[in-house]
Amino acid sequence: MSFSNLGLSSKVLSAVEAAGFEKPTPIQEKAVPVAVTGRDVLGIAQTGTGKTASFVLPMLTRLERGRARARMPRSLILEPTRELAAQVAEHFEILGKNHRLTVALLIGGVSYDDQDRKRRPAGCSTISNAASCC
Repeated sequence: MSFSNLGLSSKVLSAVEAAGFEKPTPIQEKAVPVAVTGRDVLGIAQTGTGKTASFVLPMLTRLERGRARARMPRSLILEPTRELAAQVAEHFEILGKNHRLTVALLIGGVSYDDQDRKRRPAGCSTISNAASCC
């Protein structure tokens, strides 16, 4: 199977190719086609098997279809650790390079004012570790 069989948009497929992804991993083959339709997915796989891309890729495809509303975030992703939040933000930057999306990584121990400025643009995808957003 190839990424082109997973229901991803042409912009996402272009970014996948540019990132050097050759073929989807088993978790991606199973999760992406379901997630791209908007259905919930629960997947379990070992570290390094592509779980992050399994939800970032369909999320980018779905964000393409909707319109940004003024000053409203379009997605909120909560992660349990700073490291995982940073990893997700990096995937959004790499795989979302063909989109006009702004990503704001919000983590504890960093100036709130700086993070708030990143969060302000319309259409922003906000990624945070759970302890920072509460």
